[in-house]
Amino acid sequence: MDHTTTPKPARPAPGATPSIIDGSQATFMTDVVEASRNLPVLVDFWATWCGPCKTLTPTLEKIVGSMGGRVRLVKIDIDQNRALVQQLASLGLPLQSVPTVAAFWQGQIADLFQGALPESEVRRFIEAVLKLAGSAAPAADVIADARKATEAGDHAQAADLYSAALNEDPERPEAWAGLARSLIALGDDDQAEAVLAEIPAALAEHADIAAAKTALAVAREGRQAAGELSALEARLAADPADHEARFALASALNATGDRDGAADALLEIMRRNRGWNEDAARLQLLKFFDAWGIDAAETMSARRKLSTLLFS
Repeated sequence: MDHTTTPKPARPAPGATPSIIDGSQATFMTDVVEASRNLPVLVDFWATWCGPCKTLTPTLEKIVGSMGGRVRLVKIDIDQNRALVQQLASLGLPLQSVPTVAAFWQGQIADLFQGALPESEVRRFIEAVLKLAGSAAPAADVIADARKATEAGDHAQAADLYSAALNEDPERPEAWAGLARSLIALGDDDQAEAVLAEIPAALAEHADIAAAKTALAVAREGRQAAGELSALEARLAADPADHEARFALASALNATGDRDGAADALLEIMRRNRGWNEDAARLQLLKFFDAWGIDAAETMSARRKLSTLLFS
């Protein structure tokens, strides 16, 4: 968001408590100090000439907007509010450089940071402030938000949310599995493996964890095969009975996100030679089901096709 071109939001109506507003020295006591007695308030000190501000502010707005009203963001242009900046500086708030973000709770500065931090670090900062204020969302709510982010294709946000859920409750297997799956979706297989290695022993055999491990194995197989996609298709065009090529093609298609195509490739092997390579096609398809999730549309579709093939 560019502060120089974006219109300022209207002041809140009486009794309203919007999560994101523009503030000023005239409204600072009401918008920040008094409001912080009910919920944490983040103050984004920015300037029109500040390049990093134009990166940080949209990040703050995105995260605060996803918090369901548990935290407020007040944006203050330091050039338009010099008297306030001087007053805060006299109280020890360092505003020599921007962006600076200060978290207020119970009328006091609880924490602050300077510079345009990555989204994951900003989210951790806000979660820490919420935890200090005793208003952090239950892990179950954060996990639900992470699943929504996954459904929307925002795997980076999902990973941040799953991490936040684990900070609240490290005994949630679905959060561990979700974090690993998000990292896999982002192509960071090594980090996903590291996450899976950190899972408490008591959770290691949970079905969600086992499925995430399968998802990692399948992803790695597929990424290796994905570079040979054209060559595999050429082999099949020359010899439709080349089951090894079709088997590798299934992994490659899965790695590129074509789950239906991957399932159809394995089902085609079974149609042509059901017991090929000690039932390898069916067993690989079952791995895909674990990796995709039992409720995934592609899993349910392919499972119906498999049932028809096996029992027809």
